[in-house]
Amino acid sequence: MDIKINQPAPKFSALDQTGQAHKLTDYLGQWLLLYFYPKDDTPGCTKEACDIRDRFKEFAAAKLAVIGLSPDSVESHGKFAEKYKLPFTLLADEDKKIVKAYGVWAKKTFMGKEYMGTKRTSFLINPQGIIAAIYENVKPDEHAAKILRDITKLK
Repeated sequence: MDIKINQPAPKFSALDQTGQAHKLTDYLGQWLLLYFYPKDDTPGCTKEACDIRDRFKEFAAAKLAVIGLSPDSVESHGKFAEKYKLPFTLLADEDKKIVKAYGVWAKKTFMGKEYMGTKRTSFLINPQGIIAAIYENVKPDEHAAKILRDITKLK
């Protein structure tokens, strides 16, 4: 991964689960958790999203915006968000420009087979658009708590 802490976050623009466009500059002036996940409605991704959902009031209290991003479609994100009542933005990156820009599109291995996919990685971006923390190899059921602990230290 070429992206480092204390450098500007790569700019992005994508549609959310309702078809509304979002870009990095929309979030300047506030803290942002940009979390990348492999696929909607799969066990690990669902666990991570629901844990963030269950702690969403804590994220809001910390004034931390949340965006989940995967290569799934707007329609897939809409179904995922509706099924699990996710109160945060999910961005669709079907052309994989954003996952590649953030260095999370990589070779993965599952049951001995190699394939290209999204690495479960998150970026905490400060109000100036600078990467304040990077979380690689995220554990879905522990991630939200770790972010909430860290955001108070980073502010």
